[in-house]
Amino acid sequence: MSNQSATPASLPTPAYADGSLRAHIKRVKLGLFLSSLTACLGVSVTGGLMLGFVHILFGVFGMNGTQPFQSTLTSGIVTGLQLAALNFVLFLVTVPAAWLALGLSIGRMPHRRIAARAPYIRWAAIWGAILVGGTTSIFGLIESVPTGIGALLSGASVGALAGVGCGFLFYAIVRPAEQLRDVDISVF
Repeated sequence: MSNQSATPASLPTPAYADGSLRAHIKRVKLGLFLSSLTACLGVSVTGGLMLGFVHILFGVFGMNGTQPFQSTLTSGIVTGLQLAALNFVLFLVTVPAAWLALGLSIGRMPHRRIAARAPYIRWAAIWGAILVGGTTSIFGLIESVPTGIGALLSGASVGALAGVGCGFLFYAIVRPAEQLRDVDISVF
């Protein structure tokens, strides 16, 4: 029986082409940089869209959640969405913070030989929720606890949605499944 019908992945690799010894994964820094820029812009756009949607809902149901110093959950939701919509103003802080958080989480995954898409998206969403939700809740807690909880909920939801987009973008740029699967066996 010939071995010609076997798939290239099932063929044994030569001793000099050990896939576990591959030390350099390409495009990780580029993926982190573009993902952190996308995080800043994504939080602003998502926050602005959700803020507009919340204002429409308040108008339809006759609620008033926009009065300052009202110290309610709805004022916290509006506060969190306003802070998220203005995220681009502090891009000198938010882009490096996103780069650091993504670099220490999903940026290390290709080097750990994680090729599935789901962990990248999940951890980017988790860190987006932590960063945006934590920041908005701190500013909401300045007013009151219910406002802080509302700001935490709205900020975490905006951050998670933006994080999903960042995880998809990072995975599309780095393509860890292809880089980990392709083993260079050229000698020269």
